[in-house]
Amino acid sequence: MTAGLLAGKVVLVVGGSTGIGADSARLFAAEGASVMVAARSKDTLADLTDELTAVGHVAHTPGDVSVAADVARFVDATLERFGRLDGAFNNAGINQQGRLDEVSEEDFDRVMAINVKGMWLCLREEIRAMRDSGGSIVNTSSVGGFRGNTGLGAYQATKHAVIGLTRTAAHDNGPLGIRVNAIAPGPVETPMLTQWRAADPAAVERRISAVPLRKAGTTTEVAEAAAWLLSDRASQVSGVVLPVDGGYSA
Repeated sequence: MTAGLLAGKVVLVVGGSTGIGADSARLFAAEGASVMVAARSKDTLADLTDELTAVGHVAHTPGDVSVAADVARFVDATLERFGRLDGAFNNAGINQQGRLDEVSEEDFDRVMAINVKGMWLCLREEIRAMRDSGGSIVNTSSVGGFRGNTGLGAYQATKHAVIGLTRTAAHDNGPLGIRVNAIAPGPVETPMLTQWRAADPAAVERRISAVPLRKAGTTTEVAEAAAWLLSDRASQVSGVVLPVDGGYSA
């Protein structure tokens, strides 16, 4: 019987209550990791923890990724519960529809606070915890981080920023034995895609029809890519932005 891909690892999943994050927590636990799940929804987190207890050592902590004290608590809670931090999957993010000249300042600030500031806060605290022991960090960007797209300007700006943070963190922290990579999903069947489909179904179908594999991805397919990057099988991989998009960005 082979060991799981993440056997013996302690992994923090930030933004883990639904969609890609929740299914990643499920997969990481099934692959042998001890998992700390962090997100804003207390009830959803508690339900997920109950579900996963049977297949892995899982704990949860609620909080807002855009609040520095909450992010520090995510990492501190992991260290207190499990004694170390080997990997982190930074998946928290929100969408923001609208042309750049139509997005309100409040909405722009909110998407930046969660998708960019929140990513930086996570990286800062996770690197602090891994400084002496090394580790692996995976950030969620998007194929929107490679290109522009009408009607999603603020969101796509944040995903470009995630790629910049990822590559810089890989350079800064490689000498410490910390690998930092990103995944770039294309269309994925998540609650976020469901919301977008409700607002603009034609746009979603155009996006999916442009995928060479002619289908949206699943959350588990994205989680598999993140798991590999977190694992020792990707031990020489750092600074990479891995498309998980059915060939959309090819």
